[in-house]
Amino acid sequence: MSNSASLAATFVLDQCKQDAETTPQSVCSESCGPGYRKSLPEGKAVCCFVCTQCPENEISNETADVDQCMKCLDHQYVNTERNHCLQKSMTFLDYDDPLGIGLSCTALCFSALSALVLGIFVKKQDTPIVKANNRTLSYILLLTLHFCFLCPFLFIGHPNTATCILQQTTFGVLFTVAVSTVLAKTITVVLAYKVTAPGRRIRWLLVTRAPNFIVPICTFIQIVLCGVWLGNSPPFVDTDTHSEQEHIIVLCNNGSVTAFYCMLGYLRALALGSFTVAFLARNLPDTFNEAKFLTFSMLVFCSVWVTFLPVYHSTKGKVMVAVEVFSILASSAGLLGCIFAPKCYIILLRPQKNSIQGLRDKIHYRPKS
Repeated sequence: MSNSASLAATFVLDQCKQDAETTPQSVCSESCGPGYRKSLPEGKAVCCFVCTQCPENEISNETADVDQCMKCLDHQYVNTERNHCLQKSMTFLDYDDPLGIGLSCTALCFSALSALVLGIFVKKQDTPIVKANNRTLSYILLLTLHFCFLCPFLFIGHPNTATCILQQTTFGVLFTVAVSTVLAKTITVVLAYKVTAPGRRIRWLLVTRAPNFIVPICTFIQIVLCGVWLGNSPPFVDTDTHSEQEHIIVLCNNGSVTAFYCMLGYLRALALGSFTVAFLARNLPDTFNEAKFLTFSMLVFCSVWVTFLPVYHSTKGKVMVAVEVFSILASSAGLLGCIFAPKCYIILLRPQKNSIQGLRDKIHYRPKS
């Protein structure tokens, strides 16, 4: 070997020893183990590389030095050492999950409560407070709220094609019936006041129960929207492999996002219309006028669903489903509590006010505006 070659070899060895002192994880000291790959820092000799941990969702399970890590499949995730790919487990909002148990129990309690209120109204159907503001509409609203509280059970459990189709459409139709019923009750209050005003000839609207037709008309429009949705791009079972590292989330894909927001938009417009009419009629001087309670109920309803959209889009996986279920229960409870709690209070605890004599006393002592 020539002197120049010997000097070059000695220089390379000295360089590697010098880098080994400053960079322990180099070939000059030890090899890169599983979970790491070779990386050559800029300006260093080829023989002196450093060991860099594999990026997220990538592994290296070789004992010898490797240049590249290997990506795990979509249905797999890496262990903490990043040397093995593990199988992801399926997850969804289940009845065994604490969140699912809590929502299920809440839904059952509220559905039982709505059934109890309906039973009270049927039993006291001939009393003034039940007859006021259209008894039939009260029955429709209570029955609809009962099914609204049962609606969350379509969202809990392993999704399938049937539940995915029924989830949003059932929710949309039921809440359309509920909100349109509130609108019809509010219009009934307005018409009742207008009939008593001098010179008004619109008694036939109350006699023919014209406000009751608001419910089927509004519901029919929502059914048409849902029918177009199901005919073009219906919801289907889907999986989310990226939101959670160790789980594959089984969920329902809404299909057409446009159709989904059309359904919600129509429901929102109906709710805003009901709130506006109820707000304008809140101070009408009518006995057992429930317009104030209807106004507050629609305020709660609108507040829940205005809050729902940003929260819904900021969550993922089963928490997203839980947010929608909670919104369904909260808005339904708002309607039940705001509209029927004051009536049940009078029926059960102040029965003297729920009589002909009590009605006469209320009219006699009503303050003049």
